Amino acid sequence: MTVTATDEWTRCAGCSAIVYLPRLARAHQVCPECGHHHRLRAMERIATLVDEGSFRPAVPQVRGGDPLGFSDTLPYTERLARARAKTGLDDAIVYGCASIGARPAVVAAMDFAFLGGSMGSAVGEAVTRACELAVRTRLPLVLAIASGGARMQEGTLSLMQMGKTAQAMSRLRQEGLLSVCVLTDPTFGGVTASFATLGDVLVAERGALIGFAGPRVIAAATRERLPEGFQSAEYLFAGGMLDRVEPREGLRPLLSRLLALTTPHTPQPPADPVVVRDPDELTNPRPPAVVRDPDELTGPLRPHETVRLARDTARPTALDYIWHLCTDFVELHGDRLHGDDPAIVGGPAMLGGAPVMIVAHQKGHDTKELVARNFGLAHPEGYRKALRLMRLADRLGLPVVTFVDTQGAAPGVGAEDRGQSWAIAECLAGMSELAVPVVATVIGEGGSGGALALAVANRVLMLRHAVYSVISPESCSTILHGDPSHALELSSSLRITAPDLLRLGVVDGVVPEPPGGAQENPAAAMDALREAVLEALGELAGMDGAQLRKDRYERFRRLGVVEGG
Repeated sequence: MTVTATDEWTRCAGCSAIVYLPRLARAHQVCPECGHHHRLRAMERIATLVDEGSFRPAVPQVRGGDPLGFSDTLPYTERLARARAKTGLDDAIVYGCASIGARPAVVAAMDFAFLGGSMGSAVGEAVTRACELAVRTRLPLVLAIASGGARMQEGTLSLMQMGKTAQAMSRLRQEGLLSVCVLTDPTFGGVTASFATLGDVLVAERGALIGFAGPRVIAAATRERLPEGFQSAEYLFAGGMLDRVEPREGLRPLLSRLLALTTPHTPQPPADPVVVRDPDELTNPRPPAVVRDPDELTGPLRPHETVRLARDTARPTALDYIWHLCTDFVELHGDRLHGDDPAIVGGPAMLGGAPVMIVAHQKGHDTKELVARNFGLAHPEGYRKALRLMRLADRLGLPVVTFVDTQGAAPGVGAEDRGQSWAIAECLAGMSELAVPVVATVIGEGGSGGALALAVANRVLMLRHAVYSVISPESCSTILHGDPSHALELSSSLRITAPDLLRLGVVDGVVPEPPGGAQENPAAAMDALREAVLEALGELAGMDGAQLRKDRYERFRRLGVVEGG
């Protein structure tokens, strides 16, 4: 920013408007005309992220030296002295403890005004100490990052900080502690290629530029025209590299929700309540949340009619269930490799007063959303995102709840080229390894490996009018008869409805639906599902990790019919 002679006005770098500095300060350096996010100093950044007055810096902060006796146009010692005088900081980072939404956390923020936020020995040490403080105090870590990369004046010792900080972040994962990295403008070089992108959750500030090599370096090296928006937060989000992109004013509320939704809950035995029963309930008791006897599942619908009902776009979708069942939900995005698949949604949520991780297929109610979400047919990046979230839940000790609603995995050249089978197989194996309770519910159509990829669970439930099959009746008919004309009779032969699947042991229980199906009374259907899921989670609550893995292994070990020895 260029300040006028009066020091009261500045020209916005985003829109060139002249902005009154006190007004810009009140807006936390976000231009009121165009929304451009100007850079913040480290303590300004901390003030926007934590509860007012809660930050307590660690004492002492880390102060670096001149290990190489480096000098260019100025001795490195003089550059350090000038940066310290300019910023009032010992180096390009400040760390300590604070509260965010009244929840304690270790917080660190970098300052680009200190030698471009470059990482030398002091920054690497401070990040590592922040990680170690989080481990000692069993607190989550929030890192706000702004850096041009490694500090050249410290040579190879600066390079070594990449390994040092990566090691420290990895230890947080091993300890089951949440780390959130807030990437701001700019985040580049060895910082991006180490601790900045190793957080469990990566949140970028709107408009931030993030990358390894800078755009001018890339353009000069490749002599190619760079894509529109290249290396912007929004560009990286579309490529699956980030969980969220947020405006500055949205960062603290998001962090507060994330901390609340990722703190494992230790159930406390409830006090015995005084129950006053409705007289009608004594003579007409409520039906059970889950039906476990297939003979109790009677009804007039034939299998092909159930298929039609399961596919009805008026049925509640996964997101409908999530927002009805849960008091809060933060959707996370991206597979960190290729993209974000909207056919799979997931993130931490609050269910029954306790945090869980939800992963689900999402279809939609209208043509626009159905097309946008590929009718719930997930690509490899969707399954990789799902597995990433389930493994995060495992590290944090959160139960996993999945909602299955898909005809199968996405077919196509792109999906095959990106490893569809590999992605599904890794999901199946990854779910089997989880040391937390896993409950899966088929809410509509469960088709093929694309459905099972979210259903290797300790408890598998399905709604009364859902279906679950190795293949759709139409595809089965096409393979066996050359066309889909035999789908009606094959829907019976495949045994895809709730009573048949309960008899086969494929599902553990069936959740009743209102007469006519969930779409006739969505609120009642969603209430029933909440009760069923909470009941299943309660059954699993007393098991440790080894027991849960064994339970899951033995559940699937029993499935199938073989003859002979």
